[in-house]
Amino acid sequence: MKKIKKQSVRGLLEKWQKDFSVFVPSKASGSSQMAVWDGQDLAFLDRNRNTVVPPKANFLPNIEKMFGFRKEEDGYVLEPADEDAPRQLIFGIHPCDARAIAIIDMVFRDAYEDKYYLSRRQNTVLVGMACAAPYDNCFCTSLGFGPADATDVDIMLTDIGDSFVIEEITDRGKEAVAGAKDVVEATPADEKKAGEVKASARAMLSKEIDTDEIAKRLPAAFDDKSFWEEIAAKCVSCGICTFLCPTCYCFDINDEMLKDGSGARYRNWDCCSFAVYTRMPAENPREEKWRRVRQKVYHKYSFYPELFGIIGCTGCGRCIRQCPVNWDITETLNNLPAGSAARTEEKQKPS
Repeated sequence: MKKIKKQSVRGLLEKWQKDFSVFVPSKASGSSQMAVWDGQDLAFLDRNRNTVVPPKANFLPNIEKMFGFRKEEDGYVLEPADEDAPRQLIFGIHPCDARAIAIIDMVFRDAYEDKYYLSRRQNTVLVGMACAAPYDNCFCTSLGFGPADATDVDIMLTDIGDSFVIEEITDRGKEAVAGAKDVVEATPADEKKAGEVKASARAMLSKEIDTDEIAKRLPAAFDDKSFWEEIAAKCVSCGICTFLCPTCYCFDINDEMLKDGSGARYRNWDCCSFAVYTRMPAENPREEKWRRVRQKVYHKYSFYPELFGIIGCTGCGRCIRQCPVNWDITETLNNLPAGSAARTEEKQKPS
C-alpha cells in the first residue's frame, strides 16, 4: 500500500488532469454530483459522502445526442455523434456506486454492446473512496459487499486523518499512480489505521435485509394486490427514486426536428414510476400505480437476478433519503406478506 498527504492531493489531481478529464464530488451546480474539477476546490476531500446524483451519469447521461440527421432531396443523411469519448477519471466514487457501474455493465456491455456507454466506460479510471461515515439508511452489507469494498475500482483511498492510504487495485490504477509526486509507501501504522477506519464504518451500518428470505417470498407476493396497493398508497410517482438510483438505466428515445429539415435523435432517462412508461396504442399494462411500484421492487430483486445472477441494488440508500414521502424499500422487502414463503414452498412441491 501507499499513502499521500491530503495537502498533496492537489498535485496528484493536477498530474491526472494532463491525461484525463478529472471529475470530483461537487456542489457547484446546487446538487451534489460528479463534476469536472475546477483546479481549486478541495472541500470534497473531507466531505466523504455519496453524491446525490450518482456517477452513472458519467456513463449514461440524463440526456445525450445519439446522432443528427438532415433531410435532402433523395432522403435523410445521418450525422453520427462523436463516438470517441474523452478519457475521464472519477475521483471519490464510493464502493456502492462502483458496484452499480459493474451492474449496469451487464446490460450495456454483456447483454448488448452499447457504443455510447462503452466509449465512456472503456476510457475511465475509477478512484474509489472508502466510506468513513455511511448514512443510517445505507444497507450495502446486505448485498454482499461493504463500505470499503475495492472490487470494482482501479484505486481505493482510505481517509486516515491527514493522509489517504492508497491501494492500487488494477493495472490501470497502478499506471495512474506511477511516478506521482508525494506518493510514498504506507507504514504498518498507516495500514492498521486504514483497517480500523474500514471496520468502524462497517460497524455503523444497522439497516439490514435478508436477501435469501426475500428471494423466497417475492414470487408468491406478486399477485397480492392489497399488499402492493397499501405500499403504493403514498407514492406520488415523481420518479426521484429511479433517477437517483445508481443502477437504474431505463431510457426513452425522441427525435427533434427543426424547420429547416435537420434534427437529432436523443435518449434520456425514463422511469417505470411514470404512468406513460408502458403505455401502448391499445392499452397500458401498468396503468395502476400499485403495478408500477411493484415493478420497481421486482426489477431490482427478482427480474434482474433472474437475468444476470445479481440483485440490481447496491444499498446506497438514495431512494430512501431523497423520497419526498419517506418510502423505504427495505421496509417493503422486510414486510412482504407473511404467507408468501409458505405459498412459494407449496408451489414447489411435486404434484
